[in-house]
Amino acid sequence: MEAAEIDQREDNDKKMAGALAAGHDISSSEDEDDAKEPETVSPKVVVKESPPSASYSRTPVKQQGSKRTIDNEHKKEIGKPMCAYGTYCIRKNPQHFREYHHRSKDYSESSDQPPTKKRKIFSDRYDTFQEVLQDADPFNFMLTKVRGIPDKFNNKLAVNIKDILAVSMGNLVESAQFNYMHDIPWLMQQYPPEHRSKPLLIVHGEDRQGKISLHEAAHNFPNVTLCQAKLDMLYGTHHSKMMLLIYTNGLRVVIHTANLVEQDWDQKTQGVWISPLFPKLEEGELSLDGITADSVTHFKRDLVEYLSMYKSISLMRWKKHILQHDFTSARVFLIASIPGRHTNDAKSKWGHMKVRKILSKQGPDSAMVRNWSAIGQFSSVGSLGADQTKYLCGEWLQSMLSSRGVSTQYASRDVSTKTLKLIFPTIDNVRTSLEGYKAGASIPYNIQNARRQEYFHTFLHKWKASNRGRSRASPHLKSYSLLSPDSKKAAWFMVTSANMSKAAWGMLEKNSSQLMIRSYEIGVLFLPHLFDENCKQFSVSEEEKSESYLHFPLPWDVPLEPYTKTVSSVVFSLKNKI
Repeated sequence: MEAAEIDQREDNDKKMAGALAAGHDISSSEDEDDAKEPETVSPKVVVKESPPSASYSRTPVKQQGSKRTIDNEHKKEIGKPMCAYGTYCIRKNPQHFREYHHRSKDYSESSDQPPTKKRKIFSDRYDTFQEVLQDADPFNFMLTKVRGIPDKFNNKLAVNIKDILAVSMGNLVESAQFNYMHDIPWLMQQYPPEHRSKPLLIVHGEDRQGKISLHEAAHNFPNVTLCQAKLDMLYGTHHSKMMLLIYTNGLRVVIHTANLVEQDWDQKTQGVWISPLFPKLEEGELSLDGITADSVTHFKRDLVEYLSMYKSISLMRWKKHILQHDFTSARVFLIASIPGRHTNDAKSKWGHMKVRKILSKQGPDSAMVRNWSAIGQFSSVGSLGADQTKYLCGEWLQSMLSSRGVSTQYASRDVSTKTLKLIFPTIDNVRTSLEGYKAGASIPYNIQNARRQEYFHTFLHKWKASNRGRSRASPHLKSYSLLSPDSKKAAWFMVTSANMSKAAWGMLEKNSSQLMIRSYEIGVLFLPHLFDENCKQFSVSEEEKSESYLHFPLPWDVPLEPYTKTVSSVVFSLKNKI
């Protein structure tokens, strides 16, 4: 550890000790955190691991007085050293409590057990990421950890990239990373040392100078292979964000929203879905003429078809890997986009038309959701056209409002702000974010598009995520849902790489006979009955968690707060700030 870092840590420890001595409450409340002005953060900040106090752990507390004197007194009294974290220790292993004293009222001097649940200071701390995964079951939907927010929000349903790639997740054999932006040297550091030489395939959409730079970066890593996704459609991008991880005992799929660059995993709100471990099939279980061991959602079939659309030899190998594993435990639908003009049956395999098809067959009952609101939350806005009824409130909304018992022919009606609610950061969201105005660079909304589609502003709602401690963590997440009028229930939820654009979701052409998509995207759709056959709705209200419903952890607060006339979205104010 650098000497400057040690000095800074000791200085922080002294301040905290002084606060304790003065009787001040040093725990950060969510409201206090939201009220702070954004910190000035260098774009090149490196968050270093410093065991045992990791980036997201509370600094060890030094109590008032001489630490050496106090420690010696306790050693003399009870014959064992004091834990450096004292009453702030979050370990659960009984052996740790037999070896170290914690100077807490919860313990007798002979106590060798962790504190009781009643007295536990942090009720959401875990010894391993496997425990976090267990707590995330059955949805396995989490947000990325955020530097600068209270610890409690990083200790539950939260993950960083090192957690995903950790040795504890399995003995890695090889991996594939699909993404839009890549920092290869940084990415290699996120793998544990034991896995940094394992084969890694990077799937990208770079060409020209970007491709040259990527190859130069990969040159220093002989285990890295690059695969260029074909982008034949003008303005298309390879925007999918997915990890395929093969272990000695199975395969895991991770679908998320973060680029493979440091800043995306630092102080932004990102979404992550981590699949169950899919075990390898025995030789006798493999089929020579089709897909076996698929889930009721056909996740395996759809993932194989998605990879096939790249038409890459490198990905043919990964198709074989997937075919060799048992995907029956997958309980989400794969929602992907592939560039091209899709006709006939293929039209309903991709983009918003895939959503329409699934919801029409397996979605909520139409009578139940007649007055519910479609929710869209995203970090970028494309050109949607001057007439709101043509795309946003036409074909796209028709797909999001699809349900069982309703013809796929959209029933024309006036779309109000009760029917469609869109979440997009305000200029104040950006100004007060942890990154400050710099966060606006990741929330693009072209001013020419904004002027052409002024109707869009009427549907906008502020970014707020106080229940997850991320109101000041600028969202790069993309999520969509269907909410009840009282905002306490959801008919479904989706996390995806797809922003609010025709390029991502696709646009119907030629009298709706074909779907034109420009970009690669990927996400997953959650339906209640796939997790409990008797469940028709998710509970999403933190205040009214009910045993009658599965509670789904939304990434943003409900009810939503609409823009006011005086509030501006990012596009109107950021031109001269970044």
